[in-house]
Amino acid sequence: MSDEEVPIVVCVSADSSMRERVLRQLGGLGSVLSCADLSELRELLSSRAELMPGDPVRTAPVTPQGPVSWGELVVDQSGGQVTWRGDPLPLTPVERKLLALLIGPPLVVWGHEQLFAAIWSGPYRGSPIVHSAVRQLRHKLRDLPGGPRVHTVHGVGYRLDPPPRST
Repeated sequence: MSDEEVPIVVCVSADSSMRERVLRQLGGLGSVLSCADLSELRELLSSRAELMPGDPVRTAPVTPQGPVSWGELVVDQSGGQVTWRGDPLPLTPVERKLLALLIGPPLVVWGHEQLFAAIWSGPYRGSPIVHSAVRQLRHKLRDLPGGPRVHTVHGVGYRLDPPPRST
């Protein structure tokens, strides 16, 4: 296997605790797709194909460096600023980092463990803090017309849809 090739592990199980165990055991070793049934797997694969046409498979997502954008939303981690259509969007540092992770390339499903490790730098252990941060971020994004929406991938984590295409 070359340095560019990364294995993808697919876990299909109706048992969410089984999916969580697989994600914990394989965290950081490569890309893991985890879903409850085959229809959800098809949806994940088709959305992944739309998100990254022709992109090579990548390892577990990393924290984006520098400004990242999703349509007219720009997150500048180093400057501590988020703007929507040029206007400042007041977010806490945690919300800003969470949003930067979710919109940073590539758009992927972020597992609870991955988000916790990237934001709070520790083992997840089922902490409700990830869910709370996502809820607060959703609340602030709700008023952005045409803005990003955080979707739950049950038993796995969170993802965003790709930004609307410019016409």
